[in-house]
Amino acid sequence: MQLDIRAQTLLKALVERYIADGQPVGSRALSRISGLELSPATIRNVMADLEEMGFVASPHTSAGRVPTPRGYRVFVDELLTVQEISEIELESRLQPGSLSQPPQKIIANAAQILSSLSQFAGVVMTPKTGSVFQQVEFLRLSEKRILLVVVAPNGEVHNRLLLTDVDYGPSQLTQAANYLNQNFSGISFDEARLRLNGELRQLQTDMTRLMQAAVEAGSDALSDQEDGMVISGERNLLNVQDLSSNMSSLRKLFDMFEQKSGLLQLLDVSSKATGVQIFIGGESQLVPMDEMSIVTAPYGVNGKIVGTLGVIGPTRMAYERVIPIVDITAKLLSNALSQ
Repeated sequence: MQLDIRAQTLLKALVERYIADGQPVGSRALSRISGLELSPATIRNVMADLEEMGFVASPHTSAGRVPTPRGYRVFVDELLTVQEISEIELESRLQPGSLSQPPQKIIANAAQILSSLSQFAGVVMTPKTGSVFQQVEFLRLSEKRILLVVVAPNGEVHNRLLLTDVDYGPSQLTQAANYLNQNFSGISFDEARLRLNGELRQLQTDMTRLMQAAVEAGSDALSDQEDGMVISGERNLLNVQDLSSNMSSLRKLFDMFEQKSGLLQLLDVSSKATGVQIFIGGESQLVPMDEMSIVTAPYGVNGKIVGTLGVIGPTRMAYERVIPIVDITAKLLSNALSQ
């Protein structure tokens, strides 16, 4: 439903004022802050139209109006002016002086950045590696004892000890690793297992057994790493009156962080989209509370989307600041993990 310029200007002014102070906005206040030379009576007529269309609502205790989820949606999609935020500070905090940090540390830093800059909760869905591997190596520890090193697509390194019936030499271990990397890199160990029987008949039996053992151990190593999320700043939400004003709201808030399944579902949906997504409570069934919004963006490794990050806060949040924080952090996290 298209709004004319006058209605858009008044709706934008109302949402911005309500986000700033949390109080219903009256016609006289809108007359002062909108920049339009309209009488309070004219503004009341426009507000009545906006209310009839479902963009604003009138609380029983006040003559002023507040935005509805539908009003917030129009605001963030069409009326918002996003702030410019420098990438320099975020980049230095995400990757302080070292390119050798483990991916888990970089992801934790990203969650902390989102939380500290927004003053709400920051969340990062950790990469879904499944049992896909990027590279394997064999290191001979002693006779019939081999260390299997598995590198996941997100850069994480996992080790497994293999006890073998045969004492493999360095050249054999190199040959086996090269074969697995050249033929199976980028697919799951489960798929590699299915293809091994047909493709390894021309190789020596001992080498076949080694690679089959590596596939089994590698699959176990990666499956042990449960997909999940990193959350930072949950306690910040306890200071948000809109989210913690009553026991029912608090219970929903803690249930969301404790169970995580609903939040993971939302982040997974976001990972299939492009760019920043905004989920507004009361509008999206994925958001557990009407008073809550979640701003998300996908991140990737070497151009492939592997997860989602975002900020969890009240519906009455400063979207013009939170959106670029989420957007830039997603890009910086992608760069850091790709390096």
